[in-house]
Parts: sequence; structure tokens; C-alpha cells
Amino acid sequence: MKSIKLSIVALFLASASFAQVKDAKIETAKATQAPVAATVTPAAAPKQSAIKWDKEIHDFGDIPKGVPATYEFTFTNNTKETILITNVKPACGCTAANYTKTPIKPGEKGMVAATFNAASVAPFQKSVTVMTNEGGVENVKTLSFKGKVIDTAAPATDKKVEIKS
Repeated sequence: MKSIKLSIVALFLASASFAQVKDAKIETAKATQAPVAATVTPAAAPKQSAIKWDKEIHDFGDIPKGVPATYEFTFTNNTKETILITNVKPACGCTAANYTKTPIKPGEKGMVAATFNAASVAPFQKSVTVMTNEGGVENVKTLSFKGKVIDTAAPATDKKVEIKS
């Protein structure tokens, strides 16, 4: 009986000692690990373009449904270097864009043409983002246009309707 008690006590002490060693190893491992600094460097935001745009916002006014409307935004390169339009991104699929694809020397003019597909009757406001390589750095400029698509085939609603009660 005495040997069973001693065996149980020995088993208990052995398991307790292993548990302490295991915890000590974990604590030692935690202490030796260097804290990881969570430094996240934000991506550099592109600079605003320095070229001179003749007009940055265009109002088409009322345009007929089913007739695409195009406006040509023009600019002058007033920097001291040759620039290149690297990309033009319309904000949605209802707008297409064309632009000067050749390098524009200082003092020369370039253009970005935005064509809006006037398929739905409604007011609209859209934008086109232009990216250039001024100073070897990507620069952006957002051009916008707005208007109202009207249905020219719809009858006029200027008639007065008399409601009798």
C-alpha cells in the first residue's frame, strides 16, 4: 500500500515538474522573440498634374437619347519637359476615351476626348482620370462632365390635365 502511495506521489510530482518545465520553455521562447513592429508604409499617392487644362469640367446640357456625346478636353504642356499621357481611365463603361498618345513637348497642346453613351434617359455626371509622367513621376488629373439625356421621341407633357372630383 505504501508503495502505491509513493508511486502516485511520484507520478504527480513528475507530471507537475514536466508541466512547469513546459511552461518555462514557452515563457523563455516568448521572452526571446523580438516584438514584431507593425509598420506599414502607405503607398505614395500620385501628385496632381501641373499641366494647364483649358477646361476641367464640361456641361453638355440636354442631349438626345441614343446619340453619343463627345467633348475634347485640351491642355498645354507648361512644364519644362516633354510629357506623355500614360493612361486614361473612364469612371464607368458608359464612357470611352481617346487621347494624345505621342509625347507632348513644352508649349505644345494635347487632348483627352471623352465620349458618353447617351443610352438612358436621366441626368448624368461622369469623370475620366488622366495619368501623365511629369518629372518621371506618375501624376493624375480628374476631368468631369455632366448633362441630361432627354427622350426626343416622347410626347411633350406641357398639357394641363383637369382632374374632376
